[in-house]
Formats: sequence, C-alpha cells, structure tokens
Amino acid sequence: MKKLLATLVFTCLFFISGNVAAQNTIKLGHIDSRAVFAAMPESDTAQKQIEREAQAMQTTLEEIQVEFNKKYEDYVKLANDPNSSQLILRTKEEELQTLQQRMETFRQQAEQSIAQKRTELFQPIQDKAIKAVNDVAAENGFTYIFDTAGGMIVYTAPESQDILPLVKAKLGLK
Repeated sequence: MKKLLATLVFTCLFFISGNVAAQNTIKLGHIDSRAVFAAMPESDTAQKQIEREAQAMQTTLEEIQVEFNKKYEDYVKLANDPNSSQLILRTKEEELQTLQQRMETFRQQAEQSIAQKRTELFQPIQDKAIKAVNDVAAENGFTYIFDTAGGMIVYTAPESQDILPLVKAKLGLK
C-alpha cells in the first residue's frame, strides 16, 4: 500500500512538474508583418514595378476612352442631322457598343494582370520574410509568433517579445 501511495504521489508530482516545466518553456513573440515588408527594399521595387504597369494600362484605357468619345461625338452629330441614314446610325451605335465592350474587357484583363503580377512579385518577398520569422523563432526558442498586422490580436502580454528587430537583423535590414 505504501508503495502504491508513493508511486501515485511520485506520478502526480511528475505530471505537475512536467506541466510547470512545459508552461515555462512556452515562449511567445509577435511581429507586425507590414513593418517587415515596409523595411524590405524588394517591396519598394515590386510596388514601383506594379505602379508602372498599372500606369501603362491606365494610359491605354484612356486612349480607348478618347477614341470612344470621338466616335460618340461623331454619332451625336449624325443623330442630330435629319438627313442621316438609319443604317449609318445603327452602324455607329454598333461601333460604340463594340468599343465600350472592348474597354470593359481591357479593364477586367488589366485588373487580373495587375493582380497576377502583384502575386508574382510579392510571393518571393513574403516567402523570404516568413522564412526569416521561422528561422528567428527556431533560433530563439519561440513556441508561437503572432502577427499583429492582421488586427486579430487584442492583447499582447508583457512576456511576448517583439521579434521585428531580430527579423530585420536576419534579413540584413536596418
């Protein structure tokens, strides 16, 4: 009976000390991923490239709009002329509809292209940042790293360490 009681006490103490030890090994950290991306020069380069492409697409869209406006003015002049042929007016209306559809199609394709380019350019940057966070977490024994940029964390305990300086150092950033 004494052996059983001693074993039970020892087992309880083992689990309690194990839980206390496990609780002591949890190390929390947090980081604002937006600050990491903002500090990475690759982000600026990628953003500028996207802005250049978006501007080129906007210029093309404006050119199509100018063409549409000119054709619309021609159509209005013809529509106000009592001697205009209905066939010519219908043809001009069809041209305007086609041009308007072309504009809308171009706009949609431009948005898709920019979104694809954004993913293409920012994915490697994001992967690099995530790798740096993972490396810092592993090197410093963190159990969890929370991203405060998402707005989901409403409280950060004083024990939680901001690892932004460590990640910036890992990436060679100031």
